[in-house]
Amino acid sequence: MKLKTLVVVVAILAAVAVAVHFLTRPAKQPPADARIGQPLVARSVIEQAHTVRLTENGKTVTLTKSDKGAWHVSEYHDFPADFTKLSRLVSDLTGAKLERLVTQNPERIATLEFKDTGITISDSGNKNPWSLTIGKYAEGGGRFVRFDKENKAFLTKLNAYLDVEPKNWADASLLSLKPEDIASVELSFPDGKSITAKRVKKEDAFSSDAAPTGKRLKTESIASLISNVGTLRFSDTSDLNDPNAVAASAHSRTIRFTTFDGKTIAVSLGRKPEQKIIKAPEAKKDGSTGPAALGTVAELAKNSAQTSASDAAAGATKKADDKSGPATAAETTETIPAGPVFVSISNSDASAPVNALMKKRAFQVYESAFTSLPANETDLFEDAPTPTPQAPAPEPATSP
Repeated sequence: MKLKTLVVVVAILAAVAVAVHFLTRPAKQPPADARIGQPLVARSVIEQAHTVRLTENGKTVTLTKSDKGAWHVSEYHDFPADFTKLSRLVSDLTGAKLERLVTQNPERIATLEFKDTGITISDSGNKNPWSLTIGKYAEGGGRFVRFDKENKAFLTKLNAYLDVEPKNWADASLLSLKPEDIASVELSFPDGKSITAKRVKKEDAFSSDAAPTGKRLKTESIASLISNVGTLRFSDTSDLNDPNAVAASAHSRTIRFTTFDGKTIAVSLGRKPEQKIIKAPEAKKDGSTGPAALGTVAELAKNSAQTSASDAAAGATKKADDKSGPATAAETTETIPAGPVFVSISNSDASAPVNALMKKRAFQVYESAFTSLPANETDLFEDAPTPTPQAPAPEPATSP
């Protein structure tokens, strides 16, 4: 075969081989799922969200957006939701991405512990709800998740903590007063008196007409009062008829703030005081209590005689550390601790949300808000600085 013919044959065979390769090679496999590498939840789902529901261990928290755009906690008296906490959850959901498709095998999926831990986000018409079930943690980090009831399990680096305690989702802030907005502060004392500190402009220092001679108002005390009371947060709530709350209102002190724009916010803080009560008589061996525990008249007489004889004997040999004799006050009384601190707030602006909140529940606050109040009028004043005497003016020079 001539060389030229051989070259042509080889070229034809090579072209055929290339064609066969492209025609018979396996088709490129599509990705396992188009959502791989994408955020766990799309931003469009968040923007249209009207309800966010969290579930775990049989508990549920439902956050619902009102027509005005405010979020509320359905399972906790419809209180305003903590928007910062909700924003953090949303950030976790949109920041996490699907790392990979783990399995589509139902038997394998059953081992990933998909139970009732999950999140559901719905729009206003409850159409096209986005639902995610969260399984166990992966050994290499991240958690297994599945959408709706799909036969697919994915791995994601979601680190969100699902808090399913409704109270924890309520916005605990009751007041958020800015010091520069306060024109006057009136504080009541346990003896019924009150002191008012006021200023004309926000740049001015507070002063009081009630300052005793030689005294002046402690400006730092007023600043501390505004800071502590003006940023109150509740620690718990209870029914409006809670006995501790009712008792607290009878033993309360009031702080009245007036703002430069004419609003008045009255804050009453109180608690049921500590009590000392007489201890109930101890029961006899037969189980009787009260007067019956003292025994019959004959028994009383017998006991009295025995006691007198014993006291006489004890009196003759009494030692310094002998505790015989009448019971001490500590032995006959018991102390009931003071109750929790409750707060009641009213705002002269009828549209202020705190007014509606006060009609729903009794609000408990941390006791430091009450115990840090100045105990009496003298705590608000300090010695005024002694004026520096002016040097006498020099006498005019006389001419010779």
